[in-house]
Amino acid sequence: MFAAALTGCGVTQHAYSPAKKFSPQQLQDDYHIYRTLLEKHHPGLYWYMPKDSMDQYFSVGLSQLNDSLTEAGFRKTLSYVTSHISCGHTSVRGSKGFSRYNDRIRFSKMFPLSVKTWSPGDKPGDDIMIITATLNRKDSLLKRGTRITSIDGFSVSAINDSLFHFLSTDGYNRTHKYQTLSNRGFFGSTYTGIFGLKDKYTVGYIDSTGKESVATLAVFDPAKDTVGRAMIRNMQRPAVPSRKEIRREEQSSVRLLQVDSANHTAMMNLSSFGRNYGLRKFFRQSFHNLRKHKVDHLVIDVRGNGGGSVTNSTLLSRYLTDHRFRIGDTLVAVSKKSEYDRYVKNHFWNRLFIGFFTKKKKDGLYHFGYFERHHFSPKKKDHFNGKVYVLIGGNSFSATTLFANAVRAQDNVTLIGEETGGGAYGNSAWLIPDVTLPNTGVRFRLPMFRLVMDKDAPKTGLGVQPEIEIRPTVESVRRNADFKLEKAMELIKADKAAKSGVH
Repeated sequence: MFAAALTGCGVTQHAYSPAKKFSPQQLQDDYHIYRTLLEKHHPGLYWYMPKDSMDQYFSVGLSQLNDSLTEAGFRKTLSYVTSHISCGHTSVRGSKGFSRYNDRIRFSKMFPLSVKTWSPGDKPGDDIMIITATLNRKDSLLKRGTRITSIDGFSVSAINDSLFHFLSTDGYNRTHKYQTLSNRGFFGSTYTGIFGLKDKYTVGYIDSTGKESVATLAVFDPAKDTVGRAMIRNMQRPAVPSRKEIRREEQSSVRLLQVDSANHTAMMNLSSFGRNYGLRKFFRQSFHNLRKHKVDHLVIDVRGNGGGSVTNSTLLSRYLTDHRFRIGDTLVAVSKKSEYDRYVKNHFWNRLFIGFFTKKKKDGLYHFGYFERHHFSPKKKDHFNGKVYVLIGGNSFSATTLFANAVRAQDNVTLIGEETGGGAYGNSAWLIPDVTLPNTGVRFRLPMFRLVMDKDAPKTGLGVQPEIEIRPTVESVRRNADFKLEKAMELIKADKAAKSGVH
């Protein structure tokens, strides 16, 4: 969440204050470390932004540090500069002090709306924004499905364009930024992080008659609006689940297979490729069940999958692919150490990892040769040979992009939805330690490796493209329709009808 990035390290839990300001010298010292570590270690710093242009953004950031700032102000500056690296794995976080503080005051005032926002085409300035949830439940005007046209006099397109300057993404991908703002709670926290929190907002909207109207929207204040509900919840607290129950619930929320044995169709939901969800066993059992029930049409939903373990994403690819494949053509780090490594988490182990698994070549880069050379073969046991429909979107990131890219070219695989949030050409990731700046405590993620999936592919700066593009519509959002899944089921129905000779 954008708001969760605004505070100071070295401050005890009880001493932390969001109003504390840091001197220009403290800010500039932290900024120097931030820039030096990026220039020394980041393998994709100049991938999409030429060095002279990136230097200008670094200079713009430094020019904003001539006066004292709170951690929130400093974080805002770093986020602006970081977004122009065009790397979705490089982002800024709040200090540990702020994280603890934020946990204690998470029921403070907040922007009251969650929204779905997108561009219906490639024309600038035509952004759409629909309310998907409201915290002010007594508000009878601005409810779910209402289309917003402006906030405090600024159009939706102008607001999105301003917020985009503080959001990281791979290359020139805008789908990921739209989706980030559409994730629950993110628009409000990002909006107030940039424009500030107010007690009231003037919201332009389209009313039930189709005319544009204006309403005054009050900030959501839990102390006033949810006291009664909070008391009831506290009186009826459920029993604390066991660790085993918690783990089972977490796993089922991340990976789930549903089989319609009568129609030989299945749906696999995967919201992560993380290491802690038992995916190896899940894949083994799932594809065994698909063969057992003679499933010939499989939908795999990775729209909410932000990535995780490449080992897990590669394993899924092996159950589906019909050919040998590599993760990528090149996987390199640019440096093993720098003068400020002490601020990088696990810097000793990171250096050991690069030293042990890579080899420095004539180009001066440290190549991870195993993944550059190794070909992965299709699984033989329980390999799936039926039709596959992969649902993708702006939240499909990192290892999920590798999966989509690995299976995209196959005749029996169809990608449906919107472009992935992760770059189709490659990304900077793999090993991503946190850096903690010593004066403010602000943290940022620092990727150590750069992966190019296909060196002969054009570096467009976009995500993996769907073969059937399905964008949101006002009506589909209003009725809370899963329009991408609906399209997949429509294709499955048509394919089954064609095979059975039914017209």
